[in-house]
Amino acid sequence: MFTSLISRVTAIGCLIAAALLCLVAVLLQSSWSTRESFAWVSHSQQVIVAMDEALAELREAESGQRGYLLTHDERFATTVDQRLVEVLRQLDHLVGLTDDNSLQNERAVAVRDAGARKVAFTRESMRLARQGEFETAVRGLAGGRGRELMAQVDQQANALMQRERDLLAQRAHEAEERLSWTKYVALGGGMVVAALLASLIATISFGVRRPLGRTLEAMEALGRGQVDLRLTARTGSAEFDRLASGYNQMADRLAAAIDDQRQMDTRLQAANADLLEQHGALEARGQVIERLGEMAHRLQAARTDIELAQIIDCFVPQVLPGAAGALYAHNNSRNLLVRLADWGVGDALPENFGPDDCWALRLGQGHVVLGDGREVTCRHATANMGAYRCEPLLAGGEVIGLLFLQGIIGSEEAFRLAALGENIASALVNHRLQRDLKEQTVRDALTGLHNRRYLEEALHLEIARAARAGSSLTFVMCDIDHFKRFNDEFGHDAGDAVLQLVGAAMREHFRDGDVACRFGGEEFAIIAPGASAEELLPRIERLRANIADLRPRQGTKLLGQVSMSFGLSEWHATFGRENAPLIADADAALYRAKRAGRDRAVVAERLAA
Repeated sequence: MFTSLISRVTAIGCLIAAALLCLVAVLLQSSWSTRESFAWVSHSQQVIVAMDEALAELREAESGQRGYLLTHDERFATTVDQRLVEVLRQLDHLVGLTDDNSLQNERAVAVRDAGARKVAFTRESMRLARQGEFETAVRGLAGGRGRELMAQVDQQANALMQRERDLLAQRAHEAEERLSWTKYVALGGGMVVAALLASLIATISFGVRRPLGRTLEAMEALGRGQVDLRLTARTGSAEFDRLASGYNQMADRLAAAIDDQRQMDTRLQAANADLLEQHGALEARGQVIERLGEMAHRLQAARTDIELAQIIDCFVPQVLPGAAGALYAHNNSRNLLVRLADWGVGDALPENFGPDDCWALRLGQGHVVLGDGREVTCRHATANMGAYRCEPLLAGGEVIGLLFLQGIIGSEEAFRLAALGENIASALVNHRLQRDLKEQTVRDALTGLHNRRYLEEALHLEIARAARAGSSLTFVMCDIDHFKRFNDEFGHDAGDAVLQLVGAAMREHFRDGDVACRFGGEEFAIIAPGASAEELLPRIERLRANIADLRPRQGTKLLGQVSMSFGLSEWHATFGRENAPLIADADAALYRAKRAGRDRAVVAERLAA
């Protein structure tokens, strides 16, 4: 009975031992398979992490490239090359990780090739930009080639990632099936084996299934784009702890990459807004330059001060809208700044003022008054003028004018003001040269009086005006008595000195509307519009007396007394509109004055009668 009990115990023991050995073998096999499944899961995560890091580095490099091309800011370009090298390293690492799977390896090689093309395109754009060819680089980027290459990388990467996620899910599922099969074997081993292995089964059940389920749940959430879910790093299993740690690191990097991408997008949007603003400013500046060109073209064609003022009044408000002001031209003979044109200021500004009344002319640079009491005001500005700016117009270091503007001129308007000042200064110089040249053609250089050419033109115009209006017009011919004596006794320099004195006397005795001319040699002529011979005769007598008082000198030597004879004629309709009859009538009166003893004024016979 003992033997039989022993046999049964032995048999039961052998059965229990065999069952335990089988169970141990099964558990060992299951453990090895589960470990292998975990290794594949970890391997899949490594592939996913490598792929994500490569894509993140590539997008960072692309963002740096765009920022550099758009803003020319070297800060965007500092890490582009390092990121491109890291992209290639990660892609090579990815190819190495997929050596065990030919299909995935082909996909990894395709991703690497697409990434290499994108890297090459990015490096070429950066090379052009660093050489200063920003426009070429931007055109290459705007052509869509970069987006096309990035789309190829994303396409190949998505195919690889999708397959790797499928493998990850499949391997996790296989591991779960092996664990379930182990559980059923353990239950079939008997109550004793079940009792002995209950803790192990519970450990496996609670130590593998729950972390694995949480891992699968986190991976599925990650696939849906939720990067904020994290796994606990204390699962009771070192493998799952490492898996959770790896997943959390991957999710952190993805979240950081997404946040960096958002920040980069924000910076790019800000840079794009700045570029749009700069483009608008450049477009507005181009329009201003076009208007300035049109103004300069018309200024160069202006012939009179009135035309010059009309052009200034028309174009300056277009170049500097909202800024009232005035243009002053420097009158050399009077040493005054005379107002040539104004816009939007009414009668608030003086017609003229001296150069010392303006601080801009004193300092030789722009003078800005903001109206806050921190700067001295010019004497030509009124007390309640407020903010204004005086900009001197210079040419060759000489003051030729002043541009006066009310209000505050901003930085963008400062460019317009500078260009406007240059154009107006150039026009004033050109206008002055034209006026001087015209004066030279109609002025006698020795006496400063108009020459015979001007007399012929002016007399013709005054005859036409008198004929239309029925107004008076007196013409005077006169010459210096015995002028040949000065040349013969003292030389031609003495004769020139006498002519200059007589010319100065004639300029002083006639109003602006009268025209005093040197007819030729010692002969002079006077056109007096609106005056009859009778009205003009007293003024001629005063001139004659004044000339008789002249005492010309040559050095310290007196040249003798000077006298002049005058012949006056008044235009009549019978003369017609030609100059010759009137000149001849006045010349005949002059001849009568000579015959009567010289040094006298004689009126034409028809008028005397």
